Amino acid sequence: MNSAVPVIAIDGPSGSGKGAIAHRLAKKLGYHILDSGALYRLIGLAARRQEVAFADEAGLARLARGMEIEFVPTDDEEEPIRVMLGGEDVTVAIRTDEAGIDASRVAPIALVREAIKDLQRDFRQPPGLVADGRDMGTVVFVDADLKIYLTASVEARAERRHKQLIGKDISVSLHDLFLSIQERDERDMNRPVAPLKPAEDAVIIDSTSLDIDEVLNQVLALVAERIG
Repeated sequence: MNSAVPVIAIDGPSGSGKGAIAHRLAKKLGYHILDSGALYRLIGLAARRQEVAFADEAGLARLARGMEIEFVPTDDEEEPIRVMLGGEDVTVAIRTDEAGIDASRVAPIALVREAIKDLQRDFRQPPGLVADGRDMGTVVFVDADLKIYLTASVEARAERRHKQLIGKDISVSLHDLFLSIQERDERDMNRPVAPLKPAEDAVIIDSTSLDIDEVLNQVLALVAERIG
């Protein structure tokens, strides 16, 4: 890990918009990007393919350490990065409901989180890195040059997700989304390993009443102030 390479850590709950902001920011700055949430989906996918039991924590950790992963930027607003696993494009495969459920099973495992810590830090390459996740500023990059904690009300996050799914012709109940996000927050914030919380030195941005451009402009102003 090269500590001289600047890192911008963006953490926050599900649906806060941190992924979209991270991708736009990385593109604007010409930085590399780390979608840490995708890593757990990749581990789940690899476990199914290699028939590693989800109860086998040591096996999952070994699997995680051996993965060859690459995030390739695209010009597609809907899918701003292609996720590669061992040279194979698995972008679609890791976005299924099954992959999401598998990710939630492996993410709380301490051995797995420890196993991918070095993998995540290896993404810190010149000219810089934008790291998106839930523990980027509190665990993985505690020395990040700028830490953002992006949040929004549960109602706003549910409405955004609902609009996104409807736009893809996926029928879903707004109320069910609200409950799902609420439950995810509860799990993430109260898990014993790397719970979701703002770093002590993070700048908290509430995006409830902001659009993506307004949030991006706030973040860019902070980048200019902290990194130059």
